[in-house]
Amino acid sequence: MVVYSFYIFDRHTECIYSKTWLPSSSGDAHQAGAAPRASTADDAKLIFGTVFSLRNMVRKLGGDDDAFVSYRTAHYKLHYYETASNLRLVMLTDTATLSMRNVLHQIYINLWVEYVVKNPLSPVEHKGGAGVRNELFELGLDQFIRGLM
Repeated sequence: MVVYSFYIFDRHTECIYSKTWLPSSSGDAHQAGAAPRASTADDAKLIFGTVFSLRNMVRKLGGDDDAFVSYRTAHYKLHYYETASNLRLVMLTDTATLSMRNVLHQIYINLWVEYVVKNPLSPVEHKGGAGVRNELFELGLDQFIRGLM
């Protein structure tokens, strides 16, 4: 299993945390006619837009009880988990990876709640896209993901 990246979006649709484990290959950008690589902020907007659209489509076709969990392309698989407080966790992995819904739930319960929510110095709202800067959360997430690989 390979984890490419991880994103957290707040209830205001802002990306408040992103982490990439595997850098994109620099050789791709030097090919003739290749489009320039999008920034991390652009990636986050594209990912949220895709998740938002697919989630709405699933709810319209299947009803309110259906939930969008993941989708797969030829190059990656996107895993999605939404909390009761509308915090959205998204992980991109290789295509052979099984469902990561339980892993995303564990990240939320064991890392996010413990190190961010219970931290009295952490802001409740991350207005203007101000990201999460919590060293314990970042170290715990990195160790947790590397343990999965």
